[in-house]
Amino acid sequence: MAKDAIGFALSALNRLAGSEFLDRLGMRQGAERLAYRLTKSGFQVITTSARAFKSKGNPDKPQRLHAPGETTDLFDLGITEEQRMIRDSVRGFAEEVLRERAEEADAAQRTGDDVQAQARELGLNFFAVPESLGGAAAERSTVTGTLVAEELARGDMGQAVAILAPMGVANALTHWGSALQQDKYLTPFADEAPPLATIALCEPRPLFDPKKLHTTAIRDGDHWVLNGEKSLVPLAAEAELFLVAAATEDGPAVFIVEGGSEGLTAGEDPSMGLRASAQRPLYLKNARVPADNRLGGDDFDYQAFVDLGTLGWCALAVGTAQAVLDYVIPYVNERQAFGEPISHRQAVAFMVADIAIELEAMRMLTYRAACRAEQGRSFQREAHLARTLVKEKAMQIGTDGVQLLGGHGFTHEYPVERWYRDLRAIGVAFGGLHL
Repeated sequence: MAKDAIGFALSALNRLAGSEFLDRLGMRQGAERLAYRLTKSGFQVITTSARAFKSKGNPDKPQRLHAPGETTDLFDLGITEEQRMIRDSVRGFAEEVLRERAEEADAAQRTGDDVQAQARELGLNFFAVPESLGGAAAERSTVTGTLVAEELARGDMGQAVAILAPMGVANALTHWGSALQQDKYLTPFADEAPPLATIALCEPRPLFDPKKLHTTAIRDGDHWVLNGEKSLVPLAAEAELFLVAAATEDGPAVFIVEGGSEGLTAGEDPSMGLRASAQRPLYLKNARVPADNRLGGDDFDYQAFVDLGTLGWCALAVGTAQAVLDYVIPYVNERQAFGEPISHRQAVAFMVADIAIELEAMRMLTYRAACRAEQGRSFQREAHLARTLVKEKAMQIGTDGVQLLGGHGFTHEYPVERWYRDLRAIGVAFGGLHL
């Protein structure tokens, strides 16, 4: 039904836009703006009901991924040959596809369907689903997820968020989903056309604390009733599946909400950065969710759920900061002022050196936390340290990148202004990702 509504509406708008009658009345520009607004905002909300999730059987127990077979208590920076191949493939995709489409996606405020399709061809979604459920994951792979997030962001952070958001939902379902939840919602991620999905955690409040949620979930018989507002939700108007964090009587919890559910709507409030991720508000007004859709059981760890998302944002910041460094080094060596490269100026050279130093510190702290998470060890302290450093230094690197390009850094012609806007999101971002 939803697709029929969209088809009829788009068909009518296309006929209207192609009419010569508009030219005679001088109304073409206004009609095209109307068509654009309706298509971008109104119809995107309808598309969230395009998929029906069904259980395929009666699973006995949930499938979990465990730490790699050979682990030590040491912080090991070595990566496996498989991880190296995945990283190299993602890096090529980021350079050839995401980097080339970054400006277009930023202007359109969404990641193109063709880019999402090409990302799926990499098979990344299979590494979030256990082999027993049709995926390719045999062990916990937080480090692999960190490497993938970093390389994608090196191409473009906004598109990287749009690509990683569905993987985040799949990872969370793998980590904590019940047998029924995995059978109904996780197995579709191993299909050729996995669902668009996202995590809704952040709320529009100053000094937001993910442990103190204003979105509420109240038990009503066989359902939970959700009310509240989420902000900065990637793919909010397109997603077919949401993981929504809400406060309950016994503390914070996460609920699986299907797109198109009654009482679930996406707003229109484009963000300063990460525009390609299509971040928007998500409103829940008496949205009813089956009792079985509360994520996980006694083993659910809400703090780890938040911390794994934090690591995802740290990895994205590292990748984008690396893109800044890769760009400014040749620029300052080639840019001439007073008859010599500007890199000969001590202030410029020191600024580039500071970017490199802080970037390595960001990377090491992020990798250390990811390594401990993959080994199944406590990583809350390490994740907090990584975020504390990254949210400060990432914004500074973005600022320095613009500064090093001078007037050029303030124009759309050069990508550093977009990286600057994207990196500022690290200080306020929660949710949307899950390694």
